[in-house]
Amino acid sequence: MSRIAIIGGHGKVALHLSRILSGEGHDVTSFVRNPDHVADVTETGAAAEVLDVESSTTAELAQALAGHDAVVWSAGAGGGNPERTYAVDRDAAIRSMDAAAEAGVNRYVMVSYLGAAKDHGVPEDHGFFAYAEAKAAADDYLRSTSLDWTVLGPGALTDVPPTGLIEVDPANPDDGTQTSRANVALVAAAVLELPDTVHRTIRFKDGAVDVVDALTGE
Repeated sequence: MSRIAIIGGHGKVALHLSRILSGEGHDVTSFVRNPDHVADVTETGAAAEVLDVESSTTAELAQALAGHDAVVWSAGAGGGNPERTYAVDRDAAIRSMDAAAEAGVNRYVMVSYLGAAKDHGVPEDHGFFAYAEAKAAADDYLRSTSLDWTVLGPGALTDVPPTGLIEVDPANPDDGTQTSRANVALVAAAVLELPDTVHRTIRFKDGAVDVVDALTGE
């Protein structure tokens, strides 16, 4: 059994993930900003803790993460406000990485998106620009750390039921990049068990290959 922290615990991917990990016998702490979301989290089997990562210092985050074996970042500002997007998706995410290192939590999994990169190509006047910039900066910072990181890049998220089947490094994203949030959670749970996924950026969408086989190349 491992102690796993999930930041952004009330998101749909995070709720799926905490249910999977708790069902596997892991000790899950899921951090949420809104106290009203605690009940939804505890229903998954995770322990819910209220923590506003946007306003928390690195030291406060380190204290919250202390004693865990891994952290999964699945938080986000939700778009719409560029200032808050940078504050959460870039700045708070980076503080959480520094905090993980400070707390000795070496395993760090970042839920990003397919296409996240400095050369994302999103026009500056587009509503998605701040998010694209923030995620690119956070992902790059994570790759520069000494943490045992994995960056997950799922395609366009949907709420369809999980299939447990994905395609890694989609050959032709123009064919569609739909990715079940439940499948994203399955991938996040799997990489925590697969040492070979450390220091990898894994881009994927729903496909036809079992998650573990797709991640291990079998």
